[in-house]
Amino acid sequence: MLINCYHTELVEAGCDEAGRGCLAGPVVAAAVILPKDFYLEGLNDSKKLNHKQRDLMRPIIEQQALAWGVGFVDHEEIDQINILNASFLAMHRAIEKLSILPQHLVIDGNRFKKYNDIPHCCIIKGDGKYLNIAAASVLAKTHRDEYMDTLATDFPHYNWQSNKGYPTIAHRKAVMEIGMSPYHRKTFNVSDPQLLISFTEEV
Repeated sequence: MLINCYHTELVEAGCDEAGRGCLAGPVVAAAVILPKDFYLEGLNDSKKLNHKQRDLMRPIIEQQALAWGVGFVDHEEIDQINILNASFLAMHRAIEKLSILPQHLVIDGNRFKKYNDIPHCCIIKGDGKYLNIAAASVLAKTHRDEYMDTLATDFPHYNWQSNKGYPTIAHRKAVMEIGMSPYHRKTFNVSDPQLLISFTEEV
């Protein structure tokens, strides 16, 4: 069972991102401050939830959170500053949108670039340990998926409505056959065999 937050005595925001490993589109992060008594049955790391579960949870999180924010860093910025720095920037932009100033941040993963003077801690696989990070993972994933679905209507050849920009075999083949779209990350190597890992057509 996930714990509500890391520091129970502080106003804490959980932060997570989606889209780091994609070939196209933005990296998106969310920051969420939950009430101390928040509970949502089934809430977990967004990767452990299916599309329908995430979409059902998103409005509940957005309605019941004390504050939440979502930040985007587009493909051009990713190419300019690299994906790691883009992930940090997306989290900073999400935190900036919070209507309540957090006293502490918990970050999913093992690295983060400090945001102003707010103390933080990084937690590996934190989205499967703390509800505020899990909630952030759901918001980041659903907001990014929604954006990629919109792009997919203008670029149907890449099947973004299913793969959301991740390097599925079909997506990589489409790029190699017809070239990159304006939304592809030019610094990502489409032919890299390392990308032939366990991505399915439904991400």
